[in-house]
Amino acid sequence: MTERDRSAGAAATSLWRHRGFRRYLAGQSASVAGSSITSAALPVLAVLRLDATTGQVAWLAFLGQLPPALLALHAGALADRYPKRRQMVTGDLVSAAALASVPLAGALGSLTLAHLMVVAVVRGAAGVLHDAAAISLLPQLVDRSLIQRGNSRTGALFAVAATAGSTIGAALTALLGPARALLGDVASYLVSACCTARIHTRETAPAPARKERMRTEIAEGLRYVRADHRLSVLTRVNAATSLALALLNTLWAVYLLRDLEVGSTVFGVVLGVGALGAAAGAWAAPALARRYGPGPMMLGALALAPLTQLPLLLASPGPAWQVTIGAALFLQLACAGAASTTQRSIRQLVTESGMQARMQAVSTCLTSGARPAGTLLAGGLGTWVGVRPALAVGAVLLVVPFLVLARSPLRHLRHMPEPDAPADSARHPQPAPSGRRQGSMNGGAV
Repeated sequence: MTERDRSAGAAATSLWRHRGFRRYLAGQSASVAGSSITSAALPVLAVLRLDATTGQVAWLAFLGQLPPALLALHAGALADRYPKRRQMVTGDLVSAAALASVPLAGALGSLTLAHLMVVAVVRGAAGVLHDAAAISLLPQLVDRSLIQRGNSRTGALFAVAATAGSTIGAALTALLGPARALLGDVASYLVSACCTARIHTRETAPAPARKERMRTEIAEGLRYVRADHRLSVLTRVNAATSLALALLNTLWAVYLLRDLEVGSTVFGVVLGVGALGAAAGAWAAPALARRYGPGPMMLGALALAPLTQLPLLLASPGPAWQVTIGAALFLQLACAGAASTTQRSIRQLVTESGMQARMQAVSTCLTSGARPAGTLLAGGLGTWVGVRPALAVGAVLLVVPFLVLARSPLRHLRHMPEPDAPADSARHPQPAPSGRRQGSMNGGAV
């Protein structure tokens, strides 16, 4: 009997009694907290210590986002072939080793931007291997009827962990310096690997008979997503969102640290406040989806996203604007947390077990492919027309995913699909009449 079998009864009433879920949550939360430490410390290290230009910051972000775009499909196929926990642990250990080289080089006085770029590539490659397996492990770890609740709890706790990580990152940067602050992220990877190794659950992925089938399995994943209208719309919405956010996120730190004269400590606090919004949105997602319907709720979230950029574009140096920007970021990430949690649950519910990782990999490949394009666009626009006008372009691009969803029948989705609904049963969903519960045919993912 596996841990999932032993915990099934308890998990039916409380996921917190599910030992495997708790270990999964603890490990991934530690990793999220560590990544937030790096998010707070790395811009300070690059901009203030190594005097990186706007273009160099864009290249650093580009190189970190390139591996997911190139390797996501292969990582997903591997996760559907082999034990997911092994792939997760390997990714954690490789990331820890790569990141540990930064404070070591800093202590030796040999740290350069080129070194940071190499670390970004290695960490990005290891991260996509880990994430492809981690996201697809949850549907095997808990009963399918608990997927939405599990994603809600996971998203909320991840956001809290991100808040804590940003605060810790700001404190470590101030106390130890940005290079040695990264040791906190190194420790988080080791905690994640330890917790993941202690999860005991049956994994259904069979070992392939021939390794040359990798290309065939990747093609199966692409066809699977393209054939299901819900997954196809979701991928297009996510890719458009990623392009806009990549542009915004690449220049956001430069804009706050340099143009708005925000200190490293305040920068970390603002990141932490925003992460609290993500926690609130993820925790409230099931209730919001039940009250308004998943489609209208996500459509509203996408409509609000461009508006949350206005305070950033109008801001000038000073504490009042720092508070306003933090509040806007809270609202932006609350919308993102609610929408992200809901769409991930729908995708997992309508996808069969043996396709979970490849389904996620297709989305990751296209969304990750949009991010390097967004970072290069950010670097070019930031250099040629200035940072603030480039941020305005990013805000306008956030309208595109709203339009994609608004033109889709998924905007009418009123209920989550049934847990056991096969993806092949819903190629072209239609909106259900008002007041009637939709079945699996009318489910959708955004």
